[in-house]
Amino acid sequence: MRRSLVTILFLAFFLPMGGALAQSGMRTEGDVANAKGTYEAEVPVNSQSDADRGGALARALGAVLGKLSGDRSAMTRPGVAQALRGAKDMVESYDYRQDQSVAASGAPSYRTMLVARFRQDDVDGLVAALGLPVWPQPRPKPVLWLAIDDGSGPRLVGTQQANAARPVLDRAVDRGYRLGLPAGGAAEQALVGAIWRQDTAAVARASSRYAPPMQLVGKLYRAKSGGWQADWVFVDNGRELSKWTTREGDARHAMSGGADGAADALVRRYAKAPVAGAAGVYRIGVSGIHGADDYLRLAAALQGVPVVKSIIPVRASADRLELDVELLTGLPGLNRMLGQNSALQPVMPADNEGDAPVIGGNVVGSGTAEYRIR
Repeated sequence: MRRSLVTILFLAFFLPMGGALAQSGMRTEGDVANAKGTYEAEVPVNSQSDADRGGALARALGAVLGKLSGDRSAMTRPGVAQALRGAKDMVESYDYRQDQSVAASGAPSYRTMLVARFRQDDVDGLVAALGLPVWPQPRPKPVLWLAIDDGSGPRLVGTQQANAARPVLDRAVDRGYRLGLPAGGAAEQALVGAIWRQDTAAVARASSRYAPPMQLVGKLYRAKSGGWQADWVFVDNGRELSKWTTREGDARHAMSGGADGAADALVRRYAKAPVAGAAGVYRIGVSGIHGADDYLRLAAALQGVPVVKSIIPVRASADRLELDVELLTGLPGLNRMLGQNSALQPVMPADNEGDAPVIGGNVVGSGTAEYRIR
């Protein structure tokens, strides 16, 4: 008797990894059960010690920044690595969960996950200060039209076979959005041929009953050279935004590449970068400097901001000090990261909305940004 599609896909994709997952929660703080929100993330951690938690929180904040921006390279942008060191100061709550997996041999293994939720206002301020692109909410939920041929002919993955598409569905969540699946009735199953020849117009017509008018069309099959290959097309309201191929030895990795490609296409089209200014050296004047204590408070305020790369005193008077400050963003980004509680506060920006970089010691523009120590 021919095996059902669910059984075939399960054997093809999940038995090689050998594992049904069982979860048991270990609650230590907060009320986080699962990290599925935009400002939440979960990362593996070696232990629940303070030392391991610090690094894990930084990685969790990095994952949140990635979801907010949708940018896979967000962690490589200037100032981001430095900003992650302050992750613990942005945490709203955190929790631990222990995952148990059972290999094909029957041997169990355990992995501890840190689940962290960050304060939205703090994270939004950090994103704005760093000038990261922001993929606005609410985000679309494209329909995934995926056909898989594991050797017995291509078949459509519908809602009843959602577990077979779990790698691409979960990867979309990691990238900050969700994918939907078609119901998978007889009429939709007949679309497999159109999917296989990448007839996006036919797929779009069939997808008109779903919202939004976005489709991720993919076919997954065994590559002639070994491993698995997936061919993808992403369509937004009838317009092809991107077309790509993923090749992997593991079918799940080839499948998850569909979510990455769709996210990249959506980010290119819809993400906007806030005004943070250009990187460079900026001249600032600080008033209220009456002694060494005030200078130390000024230095501490600037050194505590991740976008500040270097500080060079230029000129001093009775109670005022001029500095050349090298920034990874412009003055708007610096001001956002200082916040209302900083000892250093802006009084008046330089011309050009505070973006007057210094070149060779001379301010480009006609003013110096003014600050005060309080």
